Amino acid sequence: MDPDRLTALEAAPPRVRPALSALWDLDLAFADIVATTSQPALGAIRMAWWRERLEDLDAGSTRAEPRLQEVAAELLPRGVTGAELSHLEEGWLPLLEPFPWGETAAQGLRQRGRLLFGIGARLLGAEPSEAEAAGALWSLVDGATHCSDTDSRGFLCSQARLAVKEIQDKMPANVRPLTVLGALAAYDLHPGGRLGRVGVALAHRLRGTIPHSR
Repeated sequence: MDPDRLTALEAAPPRVRPALSALWDLDLAFADIVATTSQPALGAIRMAWWRERLEDLDAGSTRAEPRLQEVAAELLPRGVTGAELSHLEEGWLPLLEPFPWGETAAQGLRQRGRLLFGIGARLLGAEPSEAEAAGALWSLVDGATHCSDTDSRGFLCSQARLAVKEIQDKMPANVRPLTVLGALAAYDLHPGGRLGRVGVALAHRLRGTIPHSR
């Protein structure tokens, strides 16, 4: 798990950290497929396996796979269904396509971010809508950060700059352990300034602010 997600996880209330960790670990399972697949058709088969296994969880079927067991133990008891989580496949599937990425990839990343942050907000006792826009922004920047193609990376960053404008000026206190990732993503689009990355994270924790274009 990357340092930003670990920092956000540590900022969450202890009672929900295991559930958020399970959510992140599941997302990283899909990320690993994209990172290790050279043939889109084979990657799609691997993603379909995860989708089907997540759907099976709702029927009480479990596997020895540790991340599925984590989901079953930490997320299902909190009202998050395997069917909901299976939609991560739709967010990641476009990233199996060859470069350059375009709107289809960007839309997949937005969907992935909105899903993750919407579920995360529920775990934190908030409404999904309070965090989904920050999730879309974070996911676009995260996708650009891990993208090896210059043109695709530039396109995703341009989409992320548009996504910043869709985020409210002040995030509610109970979702800030999650939306701090959106604040850091916004900073990464326009690095520099007086606060720096650490200052942006602290300001978000205290005031709920998201950096906009400087």
